[in-house]
Amino acid sequence: MNIIQMLQLQTMRRPTAAAIIEPAGRLKDRIATFASLEESSARGAAFLKECGLRSGDVVLVFQPMSIDLYILLLALFRGGMIAMFLDPSAGLKHLETCCSILPPQGFVGPPKAHLLRLASPALRSIPLHLVIGRSLPGARSWKNAEDFAPLREDPPDSPHAPALITFTSGSTGAPKGVVRSHGFLREQHRILEQTLAMNAGDRDLTTLPVFVLANLASGVTSIIPDADLRRPGFIDAAPVLRQINRLGPVRTVASPAFLECLCIAQFRNGGPVHGFRQVFTGGAPVFPQTLQRFAHIFENADIIAVYGSTEAEPIATIRWADVTAQDKGKMVSGAGLLAGIPVPGLRVGILDNRRIVARGVWKSAQFSDFLLPAGETGEIIVTGEHVLKSYLHGHGDSETKILMDGDVWHRTGDSGYFDQRGRLWLMGRTSAVIQDHRGTLHPFAVECAATQYPGVCRSALLQHGRKRLLLVQPRDAAGCVSLKGLSETLSWAGIDEVRCLKRIPCDKRHNAKVDYPALIRMVEKHRR
Repeated sequence: MNIIQMLQLQTMRRPTAAAIIEPAGRLKDRIATFASLEESSARGAAFLKECGLRSGDVVLVFQPMSIDLYILLLALFRGGMIAMFLDPSAGLKHLETCCSILPPQGFVGPPKAHLLRLASPALRSIPLHLVIGRSLPGARSWKNAEDFAPLREDPPDSPHAPALITFTSGSTGAPKGVVRSHGFLREQHRILEQTLAMNAGDRDLTTLPVFVLANLASGVTSIIPDADLRRPGFIDAAPVLRQINRLGPVRTVASPAFLECLCIAQFRNGGPVHGFRQVFTGGAPVFPQTLQRFAHIFENADIIAVYGSTEAEPIATIRWADVTAQDKGKMVSGAGLLAGIPVPGLRVGILDNRRIVARGVWKSAQFSDFLLPAGETGEIIVTGEHVLKSYLHGHGDSETKILMDGDVWHRTGDSGYFDQRGRLWLMGRTSAVIQDHRGTLHPFAVECAATQYPGVCRSALLQHGRKRLLLVQPRDAAGCVSLKGLSETLSWAGIDEVRCLKRIPCDKRHNAKVDYPALIRMVEKHRR
């Protein structure tokens, strides 16, 4: 059963229930029911076929989170077409590179997105252009889909057929294509439904596009925040807080930066945010002081940190209520960040990446020699039905995939270890581990401890020349951090220098993960 068939099942069960609610002006909403999504997407599929698109064709989508986006996605799935997503903030070169790796047959987006055609030869060369919104020269209007009879053909049901393609940023090399098949989406939905406790009829404040698909399959109403989700760490929180009060979502899944904005605004207003039963946060490391702040503001809600990656989402979860005083003490003293128990159906191992050199096919007896026992730190590897088996055209597989007895294991690039209770602890990126004459120092061992020091908002550990350098960002713009006191607190880490920065650069997608390449450039520029 694919996403379309799951939607059809929910349409039979609750045709008039709201499937998606999106803001349409102050205190106004646009609502799509399960039945209207089914009808509109079927008309859209017929229109796409009339435009000349066929099963297997790739369509580049630049539409932001909206009802129109999901009508389009479902229409593409009905026709057996593949939706391709790129990050416009990654720049024109990234766009051109990705389109050369996988040339699309169609391009869809709002009028603003079509302005990119003026600067992009790759976009201009795409045969079909569709615009969602006001009409534009050289593009067919998506509104024309309303005039078509719904396509009632059964959607393709091959679990191996591609459904979605995204690309990694390519910040450390060529972008890699991440292909999610219909079978992958089904398995991911199954895991998310269990992990997030999705119940038909619930309302969810949904900030991440893939979670709307999971909600549709579970009969959950998705509320799209009244905010610019392209920059989750810089949203205007007031309209979102009004939505929460008015529409009553019981759950949200959001980046820590998005939730921080809500917390700061609500703290100024006074009083907690009521209504949420569960607040899930991830997409970046969520350190203890952040979870504690969420627990204070989102009163009566279960605060749950989710660890995962593009290739395997989710991997592990931890309830803040289950974190003991002893766990908190360990995180202050260099044990890293507690990620929790791996999700059901996923196998997780710790690879001794100091010894492994050969890649490719392994036998279990050989492979087990390179897996570390509890308490020892290595690279986190995962395998399961919702773990990406291969990148587009196999580019990147040799560095990140291990085949063992028919199972494909994915190398996450994250360092970690298991404790004696089977809980996973994170130690940061393997590429950021410091190894010098004093030994090995993992970034999260220091950063998790540093962010719990008074006045520290964010921290980042670097090896700069021969020095162990810790950079910290104060919580308040006018605030300060006792660098001497912090250095003394972290004496066990042997930090050579602690510096204060007004802002540590973060990733563009979640605005929450430290952008180490950008940070290194800042440090180098300052040195010059």
